[in-house]
Amino acid sequence: MSMKATLCAALAALALSAPALAQDSSYTPGSVWQFSSVQVEPGKFEAYMDYLGGSWRKVQELGKKEGIVVSYHVLSVNAGRHGEADLILAVELKDYQSNAQRLAFQNKIEAMLAADVRKQDVASAERGVMRKLVGNMELQELVLK
Repeated sequence: MSMKATLCAALAALALSAPALAQDSSYTPGSVWQFSSVQVEPGKFEAYMDYLGGSWRKVQELGKKEGIVVSYHVLSVNAGRHGEADLILAVELKDYQSNAQRLAFQNKIEAMLAADVRKQDVASAERGVMRKLVGNMELQELVLK
């Protein structure tokens, strides 16, 4: 077989297999979820809930306004075992963000809270007496067709 004939046969085989490669998947990528597992220190539950109802909520609402956050939830762990989280903070994001998008949103948070990154770090350390972060997880929903 000549080189030209071999090339034509290969191209024909590739063209016939293309529909098989282009089959639809049984799902589409959905929203992105971030979960934070929090252990609240003894006697600090109400103070930590005050923080969540204040600054944390303001940041999530800003995210909703900016079209980044779809929803957010504070979930209480029922019958947790020793060493496990007391609360789960769940934030549903529209999609993954680029570094530039995250930085732009961080700048808006700083302006809203009138606190730069250093002040936010100090505030985070102060919340350390109220809670301990015991884990984070980021998941993407797969929406079945």
